[in-house]
Amino acid sequence: MKTFILADNQYVTREGIAAVLVRENLAGRIAAVGRLKELQEKLGEYPDAVVVLDYSLFDFSSQQQMLAVKAKAKESRWILFSNELSERFLRYVLLQDDTMSIVMKHDGGEEILAALQNASYHGTYICDYAAHVLKDHVPPPGVPDVLTSSEKNILREIALGKTTKEIAWEKHLSFHTVNSHRKNIFRKIEVNSIQEAIRYAISSGIIDMSDYYI
Repeated sequence: MKTFILADNQYVTREGIAAVLVRENLAGRIAAVGRLKELQEKLGEYPDAVVVLDYSLFDFSSQQQMLAVKAKAKESRWILFSNELSERFLRYVLLQDDTMSIVMKHDGGEEILAALQNASYHGTYICDYAAHVLKDHVPPPGVPDVLTSSEKNILREIALGKTTKEIAWEKHLSFHTVNSHRKNIFRKIEVNSIQEAIRYAISSGIIDMSDYYI
C-alpha cells in the first residue's frame, strides 16, 4: 500500500482524509507536513508517495515551483484538494501536467474517495469542475498580459507587502484610487486573496524571488 503525504494546514481536513484512508485500507503509511521543506524531505524518503495538497494554504511561491517539486519525484502522484482554485490556475496546471488529480473540498464523498483510490493505484482523477474548466476554455500556456502598466506597478507594491494607504502616499494617489486599482487587478487576474495575487506577480515576472520571499 502507498504512503500518503497530507500537505494541508487545516487540521480538520488532515484528520478527515486520514480517517478515510484508514477506513478504506488505502494507505500503508500516512505523514502530515506543513511546509514545502518538510514535503521535499518526505518525498525524498518516499518518492512514490501520494501527495494530497491544498495549494492555497501551502507555501509554494508559484505553480511553477509546485510542478518542479512534483517533477523531481517522478513516481509520486499528486491530488490538488482545495476549497477554491481559480480557472486560470487549473488550466495552467492541467496543461503542464496531465497526471495531476483535482478534487474540491466541497465535492461529495464519492468523488473524494475516487480521487484517493485512483492515485493509490497510480491513476489520475479529475473532478467535474476541473473537467469543465479544461473542456470549456483552454488558452495557450503562459500568463496573459491583462494588466496596464499602472496596475502592474500597484500589484508589485501589493506583492511586496505594502498597504493601500502606504501605496497611496508613496505614489501621490488617493486611497480611493489605489483601492479601485486593487479591485480591478484582482478581477482581471481572477484571484481572491493577497497570496494568490503574489503568486500571479511572481509567475508573470512583475516581481521575482529576489524581491519577495514566502
